[in-house]
This record gives sequence, C-alpha cells and structure tokens, in this order.
Amino acid sequence: MLSLKFCGGARTVTGSCFFLQVGQKKVLIDCGMFQGGKALRMRNFLDFPFNPEEIEYLFLTHAHIDHSGLIPKLVKEGFRGDIYTTRATADLCRIMLPDSGHIQEAEAEWENRKARRAGLSETPPLYTVEDALASLQYFRGVNYDEIVTLSPELTFRLQNSGHILGSALLELWVTEEGRKKFVFTGDLGRERQFIICDPDVIEEADFLIMEATYGQRVHEAEGEKERLLAEVINSTLKRGGNIVVPSFAVGRTQELIYILNRLIDRGEIPPLPVYIDSPMAIKTTDLFIRHKECFDLEMRACLARGECPLHFPEANFTPTVQESRAINEVHGAMIISASGMCDAGRIKHHLKHNLWRPESTILFVGYQAEGTLGRRLLEGARHVTLFGEDIAVRARITSIQGFSAHADRDELLKWVGKFKQKPSQIILVHGETEALENMAALLGTKFQVHVYIPSYLEEISMMPMGRELEPSEEFSARFKAQQIINMWEESIADFSSLLFSYLEEEKDLDSLVALEERLGFIARQLEQETRGLKSLPLLFGPSRKEREEYSLEEENEQENLGEEAS
Repeated sequence: MLSLKFCGGARTVTGSCFFLQVGQKKVLIDCGMFQGGKALRMRNFLDFPFNPEEIEYLFLTHAHIDHSGLIPKLVKEGFRGDIYTTRATADLCRIMLPDSGHIQEAEAEWENRKARRAGLSETPPLYTVEDALASLQYFRGVNYDEIVTLSPELTFRLQNSGHILGSALLELWVTEEGRKKFVFTGDLGRERQFIICDPDVIEEADFLIMEATYGQRVHEAEGEKERLLAEVINSTLKRGGNIVVPSFAVGRTQELIYILNRLIDRGEIPPLPVYIDSPMAIKTTDLFIRHKECFDLEMRACLARGECPLHFPEANFTPTVQESRAINEVHGAMIISASGMCDAGRIKHHLKHNLWRPESTILFVGYQAEGTLGRRLLEGARHVTLFGEDIAVRARITSIQGFSAHADRDELLKWVGKFKQKPSQIILVHGETEALENMAALLGTKFQVHVYIPSYLEEISMMPMGRELEPSEEFSARFKAQQIINMWEESIADFSSLLFSYLEEEKDLDSLVALEERLGFIARQLEQETRGLKSLPLLFGPSRKEREEYSLEEENEQENLGEEAS
C-alpha cells in the first residue's frame, strides 16, 4: 500500500502535515499548527487523523510553527519515533517549541478567565512548555546532502530549500511495488536572499509535493524592496511617528536587521533607533551565527572580515518586559516585534500604542493568513479589538512583498523548470485556493504535467505514473459536508465572540437585538448552503421540521397498527 493523506496545508497556508503510508511503514512530513481564524485554529484541538503511536518517522522541513508547532502534541499523544531534520532546524525548535508552549498556556489562561466569568467549563492548553521540552529528545539532526537509509522501504536526503535558516527540501525514496521518489518542497525560498543560500536544484522526481503560497503574485525586485523600505522609514520619521513591523522571529527579523545596517551605512536612512523586541528573535539571531553552513558567500565573507551584519550600534535588543514597556514612550524609531501575523506576542502591545496614531506606520513584510489580525489590517479594518479595548486604526498600513521568504509565481515556475526529468505528478499544497488554481494552470500549460490540488483530510493512493489523480465521488460529498461544517464552526465562533463581549461589557438591549439578527443570518446561511445535500442532516441531527414530520408519521403508524389489531 502506498498512500498520502493531507492532514493540513491543503487549500490553506498553515497546519502543514502529510501522512505517508508505505506498506506497513507510517511516516509524517511536518506536523504544523493551524493559524488564522478561530475555526481554523480549532483544528489544532481535534484528534490527529492517524494514530500517533504508529508513526515511526517524522521528517521536518523547517522550524516555522505552521510546520513544527504540533510536534509537542504529537509526542504528548504517544509518538515515540525519530524526528529527522537539519541540525539548524533542530536548534531552532529548541527555542521555538517551548516558546509556543508558553503561548498556549497564556492563551488558555486568558480564555479560561473569560469562561469562569461566563460560568462555562475551562479548557486545558493545547500543550505546555513541559510538553514541548519533552518532545525535543526525539529530534535527530542530519547534514544537508547526506543520504540516510532507514529501512529497505525508506531512504531520504535533505537539500537546502533557501527559505529560512536550516530549511530543507525532502527527497524521499520509497520501495513499494517498485521504487518511487517523492520530493516535498516544504516552503521554497527565493534566489539571492540575504544571509542564506539559494534553493538547491532537484533534477528528478516521480511525485512533487510543492508549496504555492504566492502562486498568483510576483514580488518586488531585491533592490526595489530596499528602496521601498527606505521610503517608508524616511516618510514616517518626517511625521514624527514610529515604524512598527510585525515580523517572523526566524528569518525575516534577521534579514531586516541585515538590510537596515546596509541602508544606514549607505546613508539612505538616518541612524534611527531600531528595537528588536522579541525574546525568540533575539535568541534566534544569536543562534544564526552558530550555523555558518547555511550562509551564502557574502555573509561568510563578512564574518571572515570580523564583521557581523546582525549587530550594529543602532540595534537595541530588548529581552525583558521592562525594556519592552519602555519602548511605548519612544518616537521616531523602528520597532520589530513578533508574531509576524499579529496573533500573539509583544507586537499586539506595540499595535495598541501605535495604531491610533496617524503619524505612525504599520509595515507588513510577510504573509498574513486569512483570519489573522494582520490580514484584517491589510484589508482595511478601521477598528480592531486589542486586550478587550476598541482601537481606531489611523496609522498608515502598508506592506512590502519583496521581503517574503517564499518563492513567488515566476520563481516557482523557474525552479520546476530546472528538473531534468519532470515529475509525473505535481501536487500543490500550502496555498489558498485561488493561488493554487492559478499555479496549477500555469504548470499544466508550461510543462504538460498532471497537477492536482488535494483537499483537507483527503487520502489518495499513489497510482501508476501518468495517471491523473482525481477525488472519488464519495470524497467529493464528504468534502462538501466538511466545507459546510467549517463554515458553521466559524460562524458559531464569531457569534460566541460577540456574545462574550456582550456578557463582559453589559451592552444595552439594542446590542442584544443585533446578536439575535446575527444568529438569524447564520441560520439562513447554513440553510442555503445545505440545500440539496441530503446526507447533511445525519451530521447535524434532524431539523425541527423533520422531527415534527417524523412524530406525525409515527402517530399515524401507531393508529394504523391499532386498527389492524382491532
């Protein structure tokens, strides 16, 4: 048996997790956390769609939480196998997973305080710092380009994906009714990024499982992003404001520091104070210097000259809470803080102190998933809620796409074009539906190769080469049902948030009427979506009308039986 199940990262950019069965061997590629709206995040609390105790190996492509963040939960629920990844990724996870555990504990405490006030039951954290620390013993660091044979069925190699420090492409050779080669890109990086090496070239594969985060977008050129960054900084300083940058602690923050150093050296921006206000980013920056095997030639040359582009006089690293709070009083500074999608961490405090200021700028330099605070700001939200307080959005909101560590549309096509033997099948993951469909059309036209876009929890048998994968009729029905369930869960989560606000703030009668109207809208939306799908009442239970009709039929049947008996 050779099958692949998409347990995350399917038609979404988070939660990457792929379950591969090769005969009796069961392995995972990534085990990431879902991020975004509440309905998406609730998937983190569901049971895994496989038995963790049966997984022998986990291959981790890189340390970002949307690829690694559920590993502590996996171990907590019985996984005792080996986690193979690069040495740099293993070191990064020693920082990132305990930090994620701390966030889970803090968020659970926040939610449980609200639940206690509302008289509801409490929910334990997804996992704790202790759980995260316990998972680290299963990591096995390997070198780039090292071929490792695990069993007669499985051989693998990690190549550089050029995404972040330690990120890897996974080449996996499997033996099951013949020998086949899978290539999982993880997150594919860009050429000519600062600090780290370009993505390695893969020459052949049977199955290519490829990310398509930016399958319909082209980034700014490398030089253009530096010019745009200088322009944003200079215009904000003229207004007397701060530049607040929600930034991923791993990779993006270090690239920003590197470029700011260059811009100051060249006199393109003044020597403004730069605050790196993220304990994880600070630890990661120190860790970078220890993994020179991941650096490009320019970065190695700087270090050989005794220079470190990640430390310069204007850079202020603020690990403590007291130092972080002091930043609230500054003006005319750049504040780089995590999380990169504004969903957790110190960045929320800096947004609270700067969003309402028209002189300040909120600069996004990374992808913002659907449902995140960052995405809402980019889409033009005029008010947001932070720590229970309504904040008016008056700051300038802007983004520079050229900072992305993901390959864009043209770079993805260029990378696939370097295969000497094209894959028989390309499977697109890690992207929103529109981006995936656009990339699928381009790949199919340009390379005449079968391209398939799987859905969440879909499982496919890896068919003989040359046959195009298609979902079964049964799966299509289940997927439609799952879509409706997801929509319903998201609507309920949205309504629950409104209800909590009403209970906490003791709103007036008009607010209660608005809540009733919202609930009516949700009910009408569900009725419209489920129309014509006969199997759905089995998922939600019979409707009131169906129960009444059933009772009437039962009464008539009892009457008929009585007449027959008499």
